[in-house]
Amino acid sequence: MVSVTLNVGILVFVKYYNFFVVSFSELLHTIGLKGDIATLNIILPIGISFYTFHGLSYLFDIYNRRIEPTRNVVDYALFVSFFPLLVAGPIERASHLLPQIEKKREFNYTKSIDGLKQILWGLFKKIVIADNCAVDVNHIFNNYQNYPASTLFLGAVFFAIQIYCDFSGYSDIAIGTARLFGFDLLRNFAFPYFSRDIAEFWRRWHMSLTTWFRDYLYIPLGGSRGSKYRTVRNTFIIFLVSGFWHGANWTFIGWGLLHALFFMPLLLLKTNRSNVDVVADGRLFPTLEEFFKMTGTFLLVVFTWILFRSETIKDALSYTRRIFSKSLIDKPVEITKSLLPFIAILFVFEWINRKEQHGLAFPNIHRRLITWPIYFMLLLLIIWNGAAQQSFIYFQF
Repeated sequence: MVSVTLNVGILVFVKYYNFFVVSFSELLHTIGLKGDIATLNIILPIGISFYTFHGLSYLFDIYNRRIEPTRNVVDYALFVSFFPLLVAGPIERASHLLPQIEKKREFNYTKSIDGLKQILWGLFKKIVIADNCAVDVNHIFNNYQNYPASTLFLGAVFFAIQIYCDFSGYSDIAIGTARLFGFDLLRNFAFPYFSRDIAEFWRRWHMSLTTWFRDYLYIPLGGSRGSKYRTVRNTFIIFLVSGFWHGANWTFIGWGLLHALFFMPLLLLKTNRSNVDVVADGRLFPTLEEFFKMTGTFLLVVFTWILFRSETIKDALSYTRRIFSKSLIDKPVEITKSLLPFIAILFVFEWINRKEQHGLAFPNIHRRLITWPIYFMLLLLIIWNGAAQQSFIYFQF
């Protein structure tokens, strides 16, 4: 209990102290009281949320008797601060990574080649797509009052693509790098934009965080056992904590709340486990029903990303309100059309490999005359676009 309190206390103090102080001060002002409270002026430690959760998983896994306490301080330090995943995940479990650290590892050629492919795919998503999307997204969100609804809509879509390629791109690089050293990290993304409902989306998006909250918070709270009220309460807690984990801003809390509201109909109708298989399994194309479900889910997620990307709740509401106007049919402006072929490559490759671990797996293609030109093309695109130099979005979390 002392160790958990210490870990969580440091995280809350460093990351959320100013948020609570400012929010409380604003509340006092609204009721006519003076409440100018001093805030902290400190630099947020890089990756504090991630390595705090790593440390907590070690404590919880010992408490639940999933592992024995390690007596090697170097092994423990390596688990907490393993460099590929330190700043943006995946969020590892002690029961998964520590045993790999403690045993002898040998070079595996097959795993290393696959790791290099995953690194290449992650770099393509980050440098070619996410960083170039960021240019349009930043300009549109910072000046949304000056653009028609069509541009605002495409700006939100571009942000959905940006944050996915940025975050999953980092995860691919981290997982691929770890594989070169003989480590198998937890999967963090499973092509979430092919989901057919919000429940499936959350089983495929930031999977290491979702399962962390499920195992260490949702289930200890009672999970779905007991009354319907308890299940609904626990679900809302998970989504709100997930939103709050992302940052000290009401927009993140609103983002989590919005996902909880979208999730509720599935939970109450007991259809949240309807789509657990791979979409269009055994078929090249989805059915019309699957296509419309994927499109509808994607649009719902895009709508929530507006709240995530906005600086304030007021900006998010204003941005959304402006989308639903007559100018939605106007010709969009400030959109880089040259990005569209690369986005097409992203979705085509990931659709082909939707049953695999990443977008360059191509399990049924073994001819080098096909695969090597693809690798060189991606490498050239990465080098050509390498000057963008946008920081990873999740570095701030």
